[in-house]
Amino acid sequence: MFMDLINRLMGDAPQTLPPADADLAIAALLVRVARADDHYNDAERAHIDRVLACREGLTPEAAAARRLEAEQLEVEATDTVRFTRQIKDRIALEDRCAVLAAMWEIAYADNARSADEDSLIRLVAGLLGIPDQRSAQIRRQVRARMAGDQTDA
Repeated sequence: MFMDLINRLMGDAPQTLPPADADLAIAALLVRVARADDHYNDAERAHIDRVLACREGLTPEAAAARRLEAEQLEVEATDTVRFTRQIKDRIALEDRCAVLAAMWEIAYADNARSADEDSLIRLVAGLLGIPDQRSAQIRRQVRARMAGDQTDA
């Protein structure tokens, strides 16, 4: 199953990526940013589950299952450039901006933003066609929202 999806994502011939595959590819990007600093922890896993549940309207159990699938896909899909190119070609700019916001949320989930996470997110932003200025704006908005969420708790 994963090899078939990887072949569709990585293949040279353009294909229409089914919505479920696009969602799984996005989930794999979230896992990739969480793993970027070599400290993939329960807080990041739980945050990915919440993002997936909210983004895709999944139950907590279905979101966790989607994350588990994404974890396997992320390990098998080693080429971020081709991986993100396939997403860029299949989803609208505003949705790509939402993907970037979700990636920043994951980077901040463990309260320890790393240079590796920053570097990966900046790479992905460029590959998704999101200009640096817009990417920085998204990062600031996410950080402000998450800081506000912590004071409300």
